[in-house]
Amino acid sequence: MNAFPELKFGNLCSKAAIIQGGMGIGVSLSGLAAAVANEGGIGVIAAAMTGIGKPDSGSNIDQSNIISLKQEIRLARAKTSGIIGINIMVALTSFGDQVKAALEEKIDIIFAGAGLPLNLPGYLQKGDLTKLVPIISSARAAKIIIQKWLKRYSYLPDGFVVEGPMAGGHLGFKPEQLDNPDFCLEKLVSEVLVEVKKYENKYQKRIPVIAAGGVYNGNDIRKYLKLGASGVQLGTRFAVTHECDADLKFKQALINAKKEDLVIIKSPVGLPGRAVSNQFLQDVKKGNKKPFKCPFHCIKTCDPENTPYCISLALVNAKKGRLKHGFAFAGQNAYRVNKIMSVKELMDDLKHEYISACNTHINNAILSSAIISSIQMQGQTHGNTCDSHAKA
Repeated sequence: MNAFPELKFGNLCSKAAIIQGGMGIGVSLSGLAAAVANEGGIGVIAAAMTGIGKPDSGSNIDQSNIISLKQEIRLARAKTSGIIGINIMVALTSFGDQVKAALEEKIDIIFAGAGLPLNLPGYLQKGDLTKLVPIISSARAAKIIIQKWLKRYSYLPDGFVVEGPMAGGHLGFKPEQLDNPDFCLEKLVSEVLVEVKKYENKYQKRIPVIAAGGVYNGNDIRKYLKLGASGVQLGTRFAVTHECDADLKFKQALINAKKEDLVIIKSPVGLPGRAVSNQFLQDVKKGNKKPFKCPFHCIKTCDPENTPYCISLALVNAKKGRLKHGFAFAGQNAYRVNKIMSVKELMDDLKHEYISACNTHINNAILSSAIISSIQMQGQTHGNTCDSHAKA
């Protein structure tokens, strides 16, 4: 084994079967996405609240977000000729406008999660080549999306990202499901593959399935590709790179995190989320409300009157290194990260680890086969000797 696998979404082909997860708010923008694309992966810009903090964001945040989003896509395009995607949360009140903006900028792929993007193909115009890839957490979600898209738009998804309960940020699971083996990523990916295969066979279209949530190294990559996934998505590993668009203090918070620091919180958007515990979150847990005024109304499910803090402000503060006023989302394996490296170093490490894991597996298989053959040969020799003795 001497090659790292490619990843194809229709006519799009990345040299490495690795997608960089979209991390908001402002953690994965054009800088990180372009760096990943330049290394053969698929770089992803997080669309959520890209305009927050801009001069007019308080009075016209929606317009500011759209302008900033288009700017980030153009900046990424200027830095790379590789594949650039965008992650748009279905739960955003501006979901439709952001999809339209991304399509206007001819984005390569739209990854849509935090809800089922049942109307996503309806935004496509004649001639659009953008691939549509929902982010899901179950085979049932895959089936619902496929059936709705076929019925309404005669359109099959161009792929699925299956995100398991070890991911960072908002999670598509109930709290009691997070540690339940029935919801482990391996099982979820296998179930989605079975569901997707039915439609691949019927419509003769390849629908790649991507494993996400807790993928950490090359051995993990081999495991999920061996299972049948076409690629993997990593978030936290890319958050701790030099090219990541977040402040150094944000990255250091991930590096300093111990296993026990990674906690499940109840987010104002109504979903559980995995984050690095700090004083801000401890205060919230004690019932201390963080006073704020909400000029954004960015998430459909948020209740500004009753929520103890603004999720957008907390995340943007963390991105800027103001961790006294916010917190960092992180995957379950964040405690394993111990240094900041370049995107190139990370991609090279992942490729080498993958190839090493494949070669080790092949060598072990050859060794096992040789041992079995030797035992069988010894048995045959022993049998022949017995036969000779019997004839004598």
